[in-house]
Amino acid sequence: MRSVAIPCRDGVILGGHLWSSPGVARHGTIIINPATGVLARYYHDFATFLAGHGFDVLTYDYRGIGLSRPARLRGCGYRWRDWGELDFDAALRFAKAGDAGHRLFVVGHSIGGFLPGLAAQAPAIERLLTVGAQYGYWRDYAPRHRAALFLKWHLVMPAVTALCGYFPGKRLGWLEDLPAGVATEWSFRRSRMELSHPRPARHDVLHRFSRLTAPILALSMSDDEFATVPALRRTLNYYRGSEPIQVLLNPDDLGHYAVGHFALFRKRHAADFWPATVLWLRDGVNPWPDRRIGPDHGDGVAL
Repeated sequence: MRSVAIPCRDGVILGGHLWSSPGVARHGTIIINPATGVLARYYHDFATFLAGHGFDVLTYDYRGIGLSRPARLRGCGYRWRDWGELDFDAALRFAKAGDAGHRLFVVGHSIGGFLPGLAAQAPAIERLLTVGAQYGYWRDYAPRHRAALFLKWHLVMPAVTALCGYFPGKRLGWLEDLPAGVATEWSFRRSRMELSHPRPARHDVLHRFSRLTAPILALSMSDDEFATVPALRRTLNYYRGSEPIQVLLNPDDLGHYAVGHFALFRKRHAADFWPATVLWLRDGVNPWPDRRIGPDHGDGVAL
């Protein structure tokens, strides 16, 4: 592992790390996109695992988070869309420059599975694995948890953000601190993502999504209160240039009682979930063909 600095088009420098395993047959480079408010270091054990299976792996923090946090978060002006249009796009360019002509793969967790469609460099992606991909539209939350999640993320979060000038998530024990623009986009996200963009930019945003043609394996857990089947489909509907495979797993498919939205990247899944991801990223094989869901699958998720 070595530290890297990733330059964005607007001059912002992102902090990250690059893993490689000399002496192991290489299959390409994987970029790991974190969830909102989650430090890149949360994925370091998973990155180490992937490097041991023949991939170079790039992890990085979005602007405003962790190694990419400015000296003053209040008033920095960073937005959610910047993480895709500028930050992930910069990560793709960085990976391409360091490994010209080689294969590029992406693992996107939560919002990290949505951001690739915003990047101009997205056509360079060969294969995409999304884990709990969604962008926080409140009506998609699991019914049993919807009221509590709406109160937390769509009422309390914007109120605290307005008061502080940024969202002090770490102080509250609600993930990491977030720039005000990121928190606000999450809190007031409407059913159509492009409505968060200025009207003249909306056509271009949708066009960028359609240019991503990489195969997508879109995975969610049945006990994930954020990334329900409707949330998964709301995200995948933007990727019109791809034919995604949708998979819904139960925790006991992996030998666990509960998994939820975050746990798949913890070391306790190094013997079940992690090896299965290699089959998709390296070989394009869906490890869970019996858990594939189609258009006739009910939109409700029992929790």
